[in-house]
Amino acid sequence: MKPAPREIERLLRAPPATLGGALVFGPDQGLVRERADLLARAVAGDLGDAFRVAQLTPAGVRDDPARLSDETRALAFGGGRRLVWVRGPGEAPIDAVEHALGGTGPGSFLLIEAGDLAARAPLRRLFEAAAAAVAIACYPEEGESLERVMQGILAEHGARATPETLAFLGQRLGGDRQLVRREIEKLILYAAGGGAAIGLADAEAVTGDVTELTLDDIAAAVAGGEHAALSRLLDKAFQQGESAIGVLRAVMRHLHRLLEATAQRERGATPEAAMAALRPPVFFRQQPAFRAALRTWSSAKLLVVLELVLKAEIVCKTSGIPAAAVCGYTLTRIAHAARRS
Repeated sequence: MKPAPREIERLLRAPPATLGGALVFGPDQGLVRERADLLARAVAGDLGDAFRVAQLTPAGVRDDPARLSDETRALAFGGGRRLVWVRGPGEAPIDAVEHALGGTGPGSFLLIEAGDLAARAPLRRLFEAAAAAVAIACYPEEGESLERVMQGILAEHGARATPETLAFLGQRLGGDRQLVRREIEKLILYAAGGGAAIGLADAEAVTGDVTELTLDDIAAAVAGGEHAALSRLLDKAFQQGESAIGVLRAVMRHLHRLLEATAQRERGATPEAAMAALRPPVFFRQQPAFRAALRTWSSAKLLVVLELVLKAEIVCKTSGIPAAAVCGYTLTRIAHAARRS
């Protein structure tokens, strides 16, 4: 089954006894690991207890499919639920998972971590269709949702930040939960003491070294028709290990925000009012470029290029053509359209 978003936090902290398994998956691997760890502790308590926790890898399951089923049917020494946790790169074979999931009961729990799975992926469909299991999707946070996540992490440490700082962090860090948590915890240590809200200067000092290149820079170059900057930034992004899908989605988010503001402008709002209505607000250093893009694009043209980006992501996933080439070609076409406009 698929839990409603509002139910996920409660389910992770207090999984019902009738629940026998969970698939935690999605493009935000930091959030996947965080949620899986939270659920694992709720099920088994001490994750270092070898009598209650068995950790496997997808490769290990492929080499010995029967072991997964054996582990789910074993009893925990000393009582309590036994956790069978499959984690690591790759995907466990669906037949072995299906057989193991059928053997879970009050005494065991099957937890599987996975990457980004398509809606029709067999592993995802298995858990979504099961009455006693859940499939929990983990997508990067953005906008007000990301801001709430950052406020929550700050609150865990008894800290708070100014609205300008939160806006800056949201723009610079993106939605990857692991990166967001790591950088905010580093920021809290840097700005420790005094009890005052953490300011923008502290955030710039701490996060500057990990955000020399941001996906926002690429998105702004695309929307602004900056061919030279786009080529340079894409090369650097791919050299640093950024995925083509990640780049395309960042550009899509930027274009969606631009579409929202453009629609406001076409209804009579000034560019400043249209930008001010966005949540989160446009970071002040990016406002000149965003304002210029508002003068360049119309809603109709933005809908066309958003369709191009979506098709490019599909091609990256299904065609076998090098994803970086598809990404670069698509974004260069859009930048060219921006310059013509």
